[in-house]
Parts: sequence; structure tokens; C-alpha cells
Amino acid sequence: MKKYIDGFLIPVHPEKLEEYKRLATLSSQVWMDHGALQYIEAAGDDLKPCTPDSKTALELLGAEPGETLVFAYIVYESREHRDEVNAKVFEDPRMKDMCDGSKDIFDFKRMITGGFRVIVEG
Repeated sequence: MKKYIDGFLIPVHPEKLEEYKRLATLSSQVWMDHGALQYIEAAGDDLKPCTPDSKTALELLGAEPGETLVFAYIVYESREHRDEVNAKVFEDPRMKDMCDGSKDIFDFKRMITGGFRVIVEG
């Protein structure tokens, strides 16, 4: 069975990026402790449009002036494995503390998430 990925995009103010990094580091530990294969979070560095007629990801997300974009993904063996891992993650007491502490770092309402089945792997 092919791997499965949870992905997300979050606009974050640069002055909150170090706080976000601490939160992401703990998130990574939680997911990896419960069986995720890989956990990656990356801050936008080169977010220019690909053509003159294109919009940037920040524009599409309605980012506020000065925000950058965090792109992240978690890799699992399969969708079933993802469901098993996430069930454990969301029961982990560290998650409640993280969710409570993250409200001042980014806006959950502007976080885009989704599960993706891998169709090409190189």
C-alpha cells in the first residue's frame, strides 16, 4: 500500500516564528512518538508567483501584511496507519497544552489541512 500524507498550510507572523518553531518541535515529537514515519515543517522563503498572472500562496490564503507561510506534512505508511497514529496523538496530553498555547501564535481558522494519498514517489 502506498504512503499517506497529512499536509497543512498556516500563515504566521515572522515575529511569532520562533514561538511557532518551539510548538512545531513538540508537535514533531508527539507524532513521531506515536508512529509517524516523517514530520516536516518549513517556513516560506521564496513565495513569489510562478507567472506574472499567478497569485502567491499568501494571497490565496488571504494572509495579513508581513505574514509568511508555514508548509508542513506528516508521512504515514497508509491512511489506516494515519488514523491509528492520529487517534493516539489527539489523546496525548501534550496536544491539549499545545493547542491551548498556540492560540496566540497563529489563527486556527486560517489553517488549511488535508489528507493526501501518494500518487507518485521518487
